[in-house]
Amino acid sequence: MPDVVRTRLSGLDLIRNPLLNKGTAFLDAERTAFALHGLLPPHIGTLDEQVARRLKALRAQPSAFQQYSFLRDLQDSNETLFYALIARNIEEIMPLVYTPAVGEGCQRFSEIWRKPRGLFLSYPNRHRIREILAHPRYDPVRVIVVSDGERILGLGDQGAGGMGIPIGKLALYTACGGIQPESTLPVLLDVGTDNAERRANPLYIGWTHERVRGAGYDDFVETFVEAVRERWPFVLLQWEDFAGSNASPLLDRYRDRLCTFNDDIQGTAAVAAGTLLAAISVTGIPLSGQRIALLGAGSAGGGIASLLIAAMVEAGLSEAEARSRFYAVGRNGLILEDTPGLSASQRRLALPRSAVAGWKLHNPSAAGMLDVIENAKPTALIGVTGQPGVFTEEMVRAMARGEERPMIFPLSNPTSRSEADPADIMRWTDGRALIGTGSPFPPVQRNGKQVPVDQCNNSYIFPGVGLGVLAVHARRVTDSMFMAAAKALAELSPVHHDREARLLPPLTNIRAVSVAVATAVAKQACKEGLGEECDEATLGARIHANVWEPVYRAYELVTEP
Repeated sequence: MPDVVRTRLSGLDLIRNPLLNKGTAFLDAERTAFALHGLLPPHIGTLDEQVARRLKALRAQPSAFQQYSFLRDLQDSNETLFYALIARNIEEIMPLVYTPAVGEGCQRFSEIWRKPRGLFLSYPNRHRIREILAHPRYDPVRVIVVSDGERILGLGDQGAGGMGIPIGKLALYTACGGIQPESTLPVLLDVGTDNAERRANPLYIGWTHERVRGAGYDDFVETFVEAVRERWPFVLLQWEDFAGSNASPLLDRYRDRLCTFNDDIQGTAAVAAGTLLAAISVTGIPLSGQRIALLGAGSAGGGIASLLIAAMVEAGLSEAEARSRFYAVGRNGLILEDTPGLSASQRRLALPRSAVAGWKLHNPSAAGMLDVIENAKPTALIGVTGQPGVFTEEMVRAMARGEERPMIFPLSNPTSRSEADPADIMRWTDGRALIGTGSPFPPVQRNGKQVPVDQCNNSYIFPGVGLGVLAVHARRVTDSMFMAAAKALAELSPVHHDREARLLPPLTNIRAVSVAVATAVAKQACKEGLGEECDEATLGARIHANVWEPVYRAYELVTEP
């Protein structure tokens, strides 16, 4: 990033550009050069003063939703200040920029939409997609996050309101990984919504039509992907919050055609795997000896299982042995080979009926999660259901009877959809559980002490993945690169120095975490022949060159043609 920014903009045009606006921090000489005198109050401030002022105003907002809205307005007016505020208060503000506050932000997105950010590509305008993307304002784009708004967190179809997810994810790319904000583009594929409440709302900003499905949907997505490939041959495209029926098929369809990944599948898997790898260093049970109970067998659950199976194979198990150590429970109970209506990813986790021979079942017609815990005695319980409270006291206490340090990960978000409250888990296990959550929770009591709850936040993974991909111009994103990311995260766990410490590094270290993940991902990309080879020093320099810092720079007016 240059120390001096050269621009032709001046006056209101400069102030209204969120990437360039410095507000009261424009110096006197800059106010003269750029015709800003009179447009700004006379006080000349600093970024530090602005951060303090905005933090005070943020904390004065009466609800998390109003804090979310406040931050969205700030991002649309002054991005440097927005990111400086986050960077200096990351643990406090991340839940307001993304989950859980983004959930209500998506539900009420139409109420607070004021300024354009990103692209709404609607089905009626499908013939204009190439024309829309062609505008010169999008020349710097290197990272795209796209959603169709159908499966927003655990809240379901939010239609055009789903744009809050790509906006929030890209804010974390910049805040956590240093990806330059001008190189990011949030995209919402508006193919309608089946949420009747949204369509009936006169404030709704999306296309008021039932969701397009089938061949029409597939053709629309194909048009979008091909237009992206033509416009930016080396862009990183992240799929976000697509319904399970589309998430895995889209990833399979496009993963070998451009540099792309699905964060709900692969990012969630990597952070879960990294947290579990950290936890087993506490339990002392090697990865090859783990038994995993998985409640929720959709795309996220399948992604977690696939990555952990691959890790177990690396640890010495055969694939069949690794698969036999997973007990996936779906809507109709434990997934067995003769369970009807299984998806491809669920069939990979299906156990033979002989695996449950001799089990004592609470319901003879189907084995539920409590049956799995009592009979298979898993070492870890992972939830990705979006159903609050499904980790019952009976289940958690059964886990605690079977394991000295049970690993219990309620990973659904937002907070209202968590499978269990960590405070309850800690109480039901007498303080012995190793807990990872999908949403932020307050500290809990363990052995008379207040201890933080580790949030298995995907922001530990995807910003570093993006940074690594950009550093070596990777052509593809592979599962092995996510494995490298998971291992890099696990290596940074504080439990390696103190067995009573937290499983994950504090969010205050997130930039350093992202650099470590980026280094591991970039090396793996080069190892697979998918990135530009470079030595250690060059790689470090390339990663550093892609890290943007939220500081004000000097401006110079461009006057020549």
